[in-house]
Amino acid sequence: MKKLARDGVEELVPYPPGKPIEELERELGISGSIKLASNENPLGTSPMAVQAIMEKVHTLHRYPDGSGYYLKTKLSETYGVPFDQIILGNGSNELIELITRTFLSPGEHVIQAFPTFLVYEKMVRGAGGRMSSIPLSDFKVDLKEISKAITPETKIIFICNPNNPTGSAILKEDMRGFLNEIPDDIVVVLDEAYIEFASDKAVARGLELLNEHPLLVVLRTFSKLYGLAGLRIGYGFGSSNLVDYMNRVRQPFNANALAQAAATAALDDLAFVNRTQRVVREGLSYLYQSLEDMGLEYIRSQTNFFLIKVPMGGERVYELMLKEGVIVRSMVSYDLPDYIRINAGLREENERFVETLKKVLNL
Repeated sequence: MKKLARDGVEELVPYPPGKPIEELERELGISGSIKLASNENPLGTSPMAVQAIMEKVHTLHRYPDGSGYYLKTKLSETYGVPFDQIILGNGSNELIELITRTFLSPGEHVIQAFPTFLVYEKMVRGAGGRMSSIPLSDFKVDLKEISKAITPETKIIFICNPNNPTGSAILKEDMRGFLNEIPDDIVVVLDEAYIEFASDKAVARGLELLNEHPLLVVLRTFSKLYGLAGLRIGYGFGSSNLVDYMNRVRQPFNANALAQAAATAALDDLAFVNRTQRVVREGLSYLYQSLEDMGLEYIRSQTNFFLIKVPMGGERVYELMLKEGVIVRSMVSYDLPDYIRINAGLREENERFVETLKKVLNL
């Protein structure tokens, strides 16, 4: 009998999404819960984006702009990257899938650090590729060990910077040295979903390296900083040659009309951006100090989220926090069973998290 699924698919585990607040409250019969599990923007959505959505609603009977002209033009003006070096996606997740579909043939080799964003391996194995996962060193991406893992069959390297779920970041000179040393026929994907939260100016930023490396692809998203997670809109930068190949494989109309309009407006909402970054900085500072006062270990982060080592293990603490109406993320699926991950929320959410954690840990 023929196999139903292609090789590698049966071994894949579905991506474990964060639990929706509505589902939690329905299951447990509670209300007033808070969610700090999915690295979302605690302030909500950019007001300028919301206004643009309202103005666009009456056009939903029309197909979206398949070229993404206005959003790509705005991105080009904002970041100084030529129009033909920009590609849009249904979230940066779709761009990760698009990269594997465009450049990876069955049996070819891909490298990632681990733990990192779980979608990379799902996309690679789903496309029939072989994934090598290089352990982090002190919770940081180990570029030297990634270099050692390169073989003549290596086609793509995925690097999440800052890394999810650890929040650690690679410095500019380290990234430049790595890119200069590896073979020039490998597509390097630099996933910068959280780069806008990096407070250290020495952190590598892909746009500064783009012109030096023809096979570098830089991915970003409107989900986090701009609060557009529900609309699924991401974007990528690469050489015009790489983007051209990806556009040949890309589905038409992959970025919906509301998402394009909202993202274009959000790029001008500097007040919202600044407020978000301030709330995150202040939230992380409060949470770090609170955990130190509790005697708990945590990993400092260059993102809007971070890891906390908890007694009883991450899964048990996650379950106990759920019952109190506080949604956090267990790190079991990332091979970090002693940790939970939370994002910085509003002040009252951060305070509630701290008090609830004290309660479940009997501190």
